[in-house]
Amino acid sequence: MKQIVIIPTYNEFNNIQKLIPQVLDLYSDLDILIVDDNSPDGTGKYIEEL
Repeated sequence: MKQIVIIPTYNEFNNIQKLIPQVLDLYSDLDILIVDDNSPDGTGKYIEEL
């Protein structure tokens, strides 16, 4: 069964850059759903570019 991690964000640009690679290193067969609340700091744009 595939697992999913849901990460809510708002102004987490600096943190999300570190968090996503760490989560994927720990769990390679994992889906990540990031829900951004229209952050003005560029969090959403960074996530879209992944």
